[in-house]
Amino acid sequence: MTKRSRELNTIDRNILRVLQRNGRCTYAELSRQVGLSATPCMERVKKLEKDNVIQGYSAIINPEYLDAALVVFVQIRLLRSAQDIFEEFRSAAAALPEVQECYLVSGNFDYLIKARVADMNAYRKFYGETLLTLPGVQECTSYVVMEQVKETLEIPVHYNR
Repeated sequence: MTKRSRELNTIDRNILRVLQRNGRCTYAELSRQVGLSATPCMERVKKLEKDNVIQGYSAIINPEYLDAALVVFVQIRLLRSAQDIFEEFRSAAAALPEVQECYLVSGNFDYLIKARVADMNAYRKFYGETLLTLPGVQECTSYVVMEQVKETLEIPVHYNR
């Protein structure tokens, strides 16, 4: 479901492209890169923020410095014993700091989780003491990441055709 209050023009898309790569870009640098003067550029950014096109800004942290270098993807299948089990699971999973992403998916399992922990010992503990005890969990299948090929938060910015 798309929540768009307006179509994005080429300048808005250029602003998004630049800010995704460098959210700390000054308005002067941003305006230079998108071909606007600073004031209209700042107004467009504020409008994109107000319209919730830009939802926030954050720093990308090296996970090794926070003992979270190991990435594990986990497929979760739930028991269908209770009507509200999906909501209970969703709330419990969202509250876990190790869980970076959690998606309800179609297919042979119900949820896909991306978790970060320090190492395999930490994952074994997280798996046994936390994941398997979440509401309604019937089965977990884990995939430990051996090599990160690509990770990005950027969303492709396509231009109007």
